[in-house]
Amino acid sequence: MSAGWRTLLLRIGDRCPEYGGSADHKEHIETCYGVLSREFEHSKDAIFEFLLQCAEQLPHKIPFFGVLIGLINLENEDFTKDIVDTTQAKLQDALHNENRDRIRILLRFLSGLMCSKVVVPNSIIETFETLLSSAATILDEETGNPSWQPRADFYVYCILASLPWGGPELFEQVPDEFERVLVGIQSYISIRRHFDDIAFSVFETDEGHSPNKKDFMEDLWERIQVLSRSGWKVKSVPKPHLSFEAQLVAGKSHRLSPISCPPPNLSQTTSEIFKGQEKHEADLKYPQRLRRLHIFPTNKAENMQPVDRFVVEECILDVLLFFNGCRKECAFYLVSLPVSFRYEYLMAETIFSQLLLLPNPPFRPIYYTLVIIDLCKALPGAFPSVVVAAVHALFDRISNMDMECRTRLILWFSHHLSNFQFIWPWQEWSYVKDLPKWAPQRVFVQEVLEREVRLSYFEKIKQSIEDAADLEELLPPKSGPSFKFLSDESNENTDGHKLSKELVGMVRGKKGIRDIMLWVEEHIIPTYGAEFALDVVSQTLLDIGSKSFTHLITVLERYGQIISKLCPNEEMQLLLMDEVSAYWKNSTQMTAIAIDRMMGYRMISNLAIVKWVFSPANVEQFHVSDRPWEILRNAVSKTYNRISDLRKEIQSLKKGLEVAKETSAKAIKELEEAKSVLEIVEGQPAPAERPGRLRRLQAYADKAKQEEVATEESLEAKAALLARALEESKELLKLLFKRFVDVLTERLPTVSADGEIPNLRAGDQNVNFVAQDLETATMEIDNENGTDKNSEPNGQNTKNGYNVGELEQWCLCTLGYLKSFSRQYATEIWSHIAMLDEEVFVGDIHPLIRRAAFSGLCRFTNEGSQL
Repeated sequence: MSAGWRTLLLRIGDRCPEYGGSADHKEHIETCYGVLSREFEHSKDAIFEFLLQCAEQLPHKIPFFGVLIGLINLENEDFTKDIVDTTQAKLQDALHNENRDRIRILLRFLSGLMCSKVVVPNSIIETFETLLSSAATILDEETGNPSWQPRADFYVYCILASLPWGGPELFEQVPDEFERVLVGIQSYISIRRHFDDIAFSVFETDEGHSPNKKDFMEDLWERIQVLSRSGWKVKSVPKPHLSFEAQLVAGKSHRLSPISCPPPNLSQTTSEIFKGQEKHEADLKYPQRLRRLHIFPTNKAENMQPVDRFVVEECILDVLLFFNGCRKECAFYLVSLPVSFRYEYLMAETIFSQLLLLPNPPFRPIYYTLVIIDLCKALPGAFPSVVVAAVHALFDRISNMDMECRTRLILWFSHHLSNFQFIWPWQEWSYVKDLPKWAPQRVFVQEVLEREVRLSYFEKIKQSIEDAADLEELLPPKSGPSFKFLSDESNENTDGHKLSKELVGMVRGKKGIRDIMLWVEEHIIPTYGAEFALDVVSQTLLDIGSKSFTHLITVLERYGQIISKLCPNEEMQLLLMDEVSAYWKNSTQMTAIAIDRMMGYRMISNLAIVKWVFSPANVEQFHVSDRPWEILRNAVSKTYNRISDLRKEIQSLKKGLEVAKETSAKAIKELEEAKSVLEIVEGQPAPAERPGRLRRLQAYADKAKQEEVATEESLEAKAALLARALEESKELLKLLFKRFVDVLTERLPTVSADGEIPNLRAGDQNVNFVAQDLETATMEIDNENGTDKNSEPNGQNTKNGYNVGELEQWCLCTLGYLKSFSRQYATEIWSHIAMLDEEVFVGDIHPLIRRAAFSGLCRFTNEGSQL
């Protein structure tokens, strides 16, 4: 065998050239063990480290590594004892450092070692009981802190997740002790609080609460109980140790040293807000790893036992975790899991569940896009059709999809198609043209086409839908600027055109900012006013920078000070954004980029952007376009990214200041020591050191002190910037939620006299709307874009296939984005929740507004139910 021992360890269990294309696991282990035995004397330490690394980063192959270690145990007990002790030490360290993935995988690894007779079964039982005891303590009101239930759930989840790998052996070797552990788990499940994760569900329902639905822990426990009743028979976990059992029993089993769990974080107050913050912190540190997406009907998806589905999901998530920087290797391991059945549909569901995981996916969405592309190439006969089926299934349910998930799906789908020549059976969706312009399916297709144009060009995308020509009207306008002062024979003599032409000449003539500003102040503002000046300057500069992103950025960098001087307040900044939107009315992308860059250069404030997004013209677009939401997302994201960057810089400066202080102190000490060494010269004491060395030490000490002072000044400046940014973020949150509350209060249906909350999805024509002008109530419904004349303004519209009225759809979309923002920035919101309670969520707030905002925070009402 020419392959090295490292390659053999990595590829064990795979059908690959290193093992001659064989799929016989026993043959793989014998071959690998033979090579390891020959290399053992020369590479013992390297084998030790690499085996542990493989077990941690290829956890789906732990049964194979366990058998290899068991075979080594027959010849070298000290080596395997060191592996066991090192694993225990790593587990202990992971528990105290709250390294979730390492805790989970090391427990699985210890279970695998136990199956290969390397670890005593009772040691595993003791470890499980320690974790169970800690979980129960956390839930105790007096000795623990129930707000930290996510940590307790995680400990029990780790036990349950390791049982498919080690449960059969524990059941066979220590049945009484194992039963005691299962009883303890049942007791824990019975006292823990049910987690209603409706705020994190991909699909929203009309019911609101789902008390009868099992949460993740209850579902996993039920799967393990089914496994227990079936005699602990698991198809998805390889059992190579059975082929070597006669040899492995001769080895010595090692005991694990006891582990300890960190003490629970005791609650210092009974404040509802403080408990909510604690729970949020616990959810951040111990998030739920998977929220299943049941995309496919049961007659399509693979038929497997509940616990096998869980095991394969875990293996897929592990591969995604450890190969997030190596997409090709990731795809290879995903398609070659050591299981005896097909799992393409389950793999698609799991990957999409991660892509759409709320509040954030574990990795950037682009990673899942690349993985799906590589899987389509690795399994060309199977996976592309599965992806197509998944897209159709998600599209059918798009009207109930969370707004954040809908945006992610649009971005993923457009990017995915760009890698496959934009080929898609659009004719199957051509019916959406006849749906109302606010129907989610129609909006989805419209937004996907708009994103595709960004990734390609208009003619290419138009050609890609030629089989569904009806959809052409959903294409965005052909991109291009709309310059207000474009010269032609009819208008070139107007004042605006003349001034614009003169400004272009000044820019081309390399006139300085000072000269241009002086020209604006002397020739435009006195005669035409500041608003007209802004109109001419902004439109002209945008036109100069319209050729590309680079041109735009260059213009803003060079002449941005002129725009800033013309926009000293929010009123003028709002006018500036109107000008940008008018100039780039045919390009959502350029509008968003221009406003984003202007905010980056401090020409526009984040508060002004919020006010502009919630202006009447944009509010009318909330349910039919992503344009205003993209701009708002960019503004809020940039605000908090800046805070995050400042915090990182401050941490770096603090470390630098410590080093600078140490260096300065060391230099001063060395200088003083040199000065203190004296000698007698002509009867008088004099410095013993040479004057040249003293001068060098003095210069070094002065320089070190200067660096310390400079670092301290930089730290103070950054701290001041952070304080200012935090105050700005506080004002941003207050304004953002206030605007949400205002626009929703105007349009939401009122609560009935008996307190019944209206169902916006029912399309009920008898809903009692807030008294307001009819034109506002109907959201200016007309028969454009396929809307039927006979549709009811606020009622059903079944003729075109979507039975939710326009106003209800507007409310659903806006509430969805409110929930999305509160969920996305929950950490920042919790730090200001007292202020928001006093100034925003005060008085008679509509229950649907409160539910949307609070569910995103996983906040509980005074009655104890989660909104």
